Amino acid sequence: MPKKRENRGRRKGDKGHVGYITCDNCGARVPEDKAICVTRMYSPVEAALANELEKKGAIIPRYPVRKCYCVNCAVHFGIAKIRAENERKVGPRSY
Repeated sequence: MPKKRENRGRRKGDKGHVGYITCDNCGARVPEDKAICVTRMYSPVEAALANELEKKGAIIPRYPVRKCYCVNCAVHFGIAKIRAENERKVGPRSY
């Protein structure tokens, strides 16, 4: 049977068993190494208000928020792209 991807769609290597996490969008259980995680900065203050306050010298905190998605949700949100067959086996992921 031919392999579709060189790493079989996971970042596990020879680890054996890995734990599961839940997708932050749909709640599906996904292996930790297969989930697509994105870290984005979150500010509790609106962008327009934050710009005005920063001009006056205020310091607005930003917090990193890490979200993990299953493959279906990552493709739906545009985080992971669908690649051509010859691009799948080589090269880094698109996120």
